Amino acid sequence: MNTLQSINYPIHFNNISATLNQFIKQGNYSRFFILTDEHTVKYCLPIIKEGLDQTDNFDIIEINAGEESKSIDFCVGIWKMLIDFGADRNSLLINLGGGVITDLGGFAASTYKRGIDFVHIPTTLLSQVDASVGGKTGIDIDNLKNIIGTFTQPKAVFIEHRFLQTLPARQVRSGLAEMLKHGLIADAAYWEKLKHSDLDNLSAELIYDSIAIKNKVVIADPTERGLRKILNFGHTIGHAIESYSLEHDENPLTHGEAVVAGMICEAYLSHQKSGLSLTAMEEIINTLLGLYGKYELDEATFPMLNDIMRKDKKNQGGNINCSLLSNIGESKIDNICTDAELCESLKFYASLEYARA
Repeated sequence: MNTLQSINYPIHFNNISATLNQFIKQGNYSRFFILTDEHTVKYCLPIIKEGLDQTDNFDIIEINAGEESKSIDFCVGIWKMLIDFGADRNSLLINLGGGVITDLGGFAASTYKRGIDFVHIPTTLLSQVDASVGGKTGIDIDNLKNIIGTFTQPKAVFIEHRFLQTLPARQVRSGLAEMLKHGLIADAAYWEKLKHSDLDNLSAELIYDSIAIKNKVVIADPTERGLRKILNFGHTIGHAIESYSLEHDENPLTHGEAVVAGMICEAYLSHQKSGLSLTAMEEIINTLLGLYGKYELDEATFPMLNDIMRKDKKNQGGNINCSLLSNIGESKIDNICTDAELCESLKFYASLEYARA
């Protein structure tokens, strides 16, 4: 359980400082830069520096933590810092942080001087099992998530289990949502294994298995023309709820919490449209609600949520496109859903008798 091979790059696991140091030496980079936020510079950078020999050959670029930083303005700030630090085309950007850092840093690196090398060191569970693997980079515009971005693969990914000890429980649960999704879309045995595991103390093995599931999908379909679309289960509705919450809530939902709401809605749609049995739908909903509770949605917000969904980058020909389930562990892509069907799923979710966790 030390390395997985992805699309022309390795994913290294645990005690990664020495491996990173070796990678930098072999790359013969002119300089390297570490993109961080105020949390990772304090809690995670010291662990990384343990194994680095070239401590005098890098500069730190620090941004504010949070989704608000995943914007073109912050990206311009990173480009300017790279220019000021004299980054050339033989430089390396190390993205040390959660999904915001890996998405934003990957986009900045992939476009700076038409592209410089970058690696990801994801520090949250969510970024370890989702954002860091697969080569998607991106920024948000007007609360539309990842609407601008590229498919550019990192040169390596480094997964350090120790970083999870620095996270609040809510952030761990946010990442767990994507792990549960991996089981639902592609591996029923993994779904069962997760359900019966200590979810407050996730093992390195479970995280490895989740990354392996996603990695297998993205290797088969790097640019999301077919199979990779199954990873979008829960995200069409979930991203709309997340965007709404970011704009309107004092304490917004995490990505994982919003995706859970989306998975419940899309499990309902799966029962209505793609053959998911009532028993399987109820198992999914009861499991997810038991872990996360429910976000209170007012029916007056449904038109706004539909409007956000109509701008989703996954849509085809103006139609809202969802990936749904035919069974636990089995998926169907390219399911066109009407506004009426989506509103029906939101009404179903809103009617469930659970309070928000």
